[in-house]
Order: sequence, then structure tokens, then C-alpha cells
Amino acid sequence: MRSFGYSVLRLAGWAVVGLAAIAAGAERKVVIPAGAAKPVGPYSPGIFAGDYLYVAGQGALDGSGRMPATVEEQTRVTLDNVKAIVEAAGLTMENVVYSHVYVTDMTSLETVDRVWRQYFPASPPARAVVGVSRMPVNTPVEINAVAVRDPSAKRTVSPAVTVAGDRIFVSAAYGVDPATGQPPADPGEEVGQALAAMRRALASAGADLSHLVFVNPYLTDKMPMEAMNKVYAKHFEFGNTPARATIRVASLPHGANIAFTGVAVRDLGQRRAIRPKNMPPSPTASPCVFAGDTMYCSAKSGFIPGPNSGIYAETVEHQVRQTMRNLLDGLEEGGMDFSHVVATNVYLDTIDEFAKMNGIYRLFLKEPYPARTTVQPIPPVDRKAEADGRWPKLEEISLIAVR
Repeated sequence: MRSFGYSVLRLAGWAVVGLAAIAAGAERKVVIPAGAAKPVGPYSPGIFAGDYLYVAGQGALDGSGRMPATVEEQTRVTLDNVKAIVEAAGLTMENVVYSHVYVTDMTSLETVDRVWRQYFPASPPARAVVGVSRMPVNTPVEINAVAVRDPSAKRTVSPAVTVAGDRIFVSAAYGVDPATGQPPADPGEEVGQALAAMRRALASAGADLSHLVFVNPYLTDKMPMEAMNKVYAKHFEFGNTPARATIRVASLPHGANIAFTGVAVRDLGQRRAIRPKNMPPSPTASPCVFAGDTMYCSAKSGFIPGPNSGIYAETVEHQVRQTMRNLLDGLEEGGMDFSHVVATNVYLDTIDEFAKMNGIYRLFLKEPYPARTTVQPIPPVDRKAEADGRWPKLEEISLIAVR
């Protein structure tokens, strides 16, 4: 594997810890705004890799560690924290092309949106809004972002799509009936309408579903997983599906029960799905998919692959160890390792085990850490083993790696 050198730059009140590839590969820099609150876990505020900046999920704590009392000020501090990282990288908010907004109270979305528009008055990025149960330090809002290095490479096609260089970023597409503003009664029909909305968004950028490299399906408890997968699989080539992180969430905007958001590559010649030999082809998700030099990997949990597969580990620590093993399979199949990871998303059964997860996470993803977003999507599961010894899933992790 290639080795890396490190350097530190301090200019105009901000610091960037550089991670420059000695061998061929994308230049990387760790972005750390001066005066910002210290990360609450093993992650970097921002990672610059090639043409893109990956901004870790930011909460409502200000630089002094204080959290405002109102939703409006909480959202403003959260976006100020995102802005500080973007500007520390030498960019502006106009460079932001994609974002996830996580909220614990979906009824606050109108206020969140009002503040959001003040930070993105023109050419807003593609965006997904997700309702979750809890987040680190009990922040009520968390926002991450992807920004493109060259602002001239950004083109806002519509609120549903932002094109940036070789990538297409797609806002959350819902299956809500435009005529009624309500989701259809039939779950399969809602899934079909959401995928149709995603297809229309991609078509506006000259692409279709086959161009997708990564998809987040978000489901509420009213959407059966089987119904979603049955419809979803019909829209993709077996064994060549996008990488995927399918997450149960507490709520979605518009009363929707399903939402799809993701990333596509403009040139199909730059798209390549890979699969470790211990994982059979799937009708719903490829383990990892390349978009040029960037590899998007599906969310993995602590399952043991192969015959008699399942999760047999009782604790979050043991499950994270197996998850990392599973993620490494995909990385190695793509000719990489954990040193190439630039961003991760961690989904915990309970945020109370944040420290336990971090204790194992930092053994695999070492300094300089990738950017990271961590949320608890839904209330905790009932922790009981099944008759065959399988345990419920306590965590999932997806990642982005750059050669």
C-alpha cells in the first residue's frame, strides 16, 4: 500500500493538517478551523481529497461548548460550524454541493429551512432531511456536507439535483403523491413513486438510475423492508446495483415513509462495482462501487458472511470489530485499506454507546481520522438473542474511500 506524509499549514487564523500522497493518488488534507470546538469523537472536522471536501456532521455546540436554547439559533450555530470548516479549506458555502440534515423534531423543519435559506440564498446544494432519535451530545440538529474544490464545476440543475464535476448529487426523493401531498396507502406504490422521482431528477442531469454509485434508502417503521426491496430490485441490474446504506429512521418530511437520496457518476465508464469473494451477488446492493478514483461502500454491520451468516456478537464492541472486518474486505477488493477512507457514517442503536463504539473505531481508523457523521436513527432494539444465537444489529457503518 502507498505511504503518506503529513504537514501542518497555519494561514489567516485557520489550520490545515496536510496529508499528501507520496505515491500517485489524490492529495488529501485534514481541515481544522481555528477556535472550533474539539471533535467529540475520533474524526476530523473536514477532509479534502482530490476535488472534494468532506465535512463531518456538525452539531449545535459553539466554540465555547455552549448550545443555544432555540431551534433557530441551534440551526444557525450548526451551519456556522459547517461554514467554518468550508472556509478553513479556502472555499465558500457556494462550493457546497450535497448535504444531509438530521433533526430530532421534524416539526422544527420550517424553522430549520428558514435559516438554511439564509446560508444558501442561491444555488443551494442537493439535500436530504432525516428525522432521527438522538445524536451525540444530544444536539437536536446535525448537518454534514460535501463541497467541490472548483466552484465553476458546480451546476444546480434544480432543487433536486446538483452536478459537480464528474458527480451528480440527488436530493431526497419521496413517494408522496403530488396531487394530495400524502403517501399512497400501498407501500409498493410509494416506493415506485419515490424511485420515479429519483429517475426524473437524474434525467434532468442527463443520467438514469444505472449511473448511481451510492443510495441511501430511508424508511420509517410504516414501510416494510420486503416491500421496498421487492420494488427496488426491479429497477437495477442484478449484481451491479449501487452501494447502499438502508436506514430505518424516526421520521421523514411530508409524512413520507420512504426516501431515496444518493450520488451518481456522469460517465458510466468511470463506474465499476466490486464484490469481495465471500459476498454473493445481490439484487439490492453492491458492496462497493467506484466513481472514478472514489469508492462508495455499502453500510456494513457485524454479520459473519457466508454460510450460516448472521450477527452472533452480543456487544457493540464486538459487532464494530466484525463490521470493520467486513468493510476491509471491500476496501482490499478495491486495492485500498483504511488509510484511504475520507468519510464515514456511523449508525448506532443507542447513542449511549458512543464511547464504546469510538474505543473500537479508533483502533481501525487512526489519525488523521476521516470525517464522520454519527446518529441514532430510531429507539433502541430489544436486546435478546434469537433461538439460533443471532443477536440484533447494534451498529452500521458506511464509508467513502479515495485512491
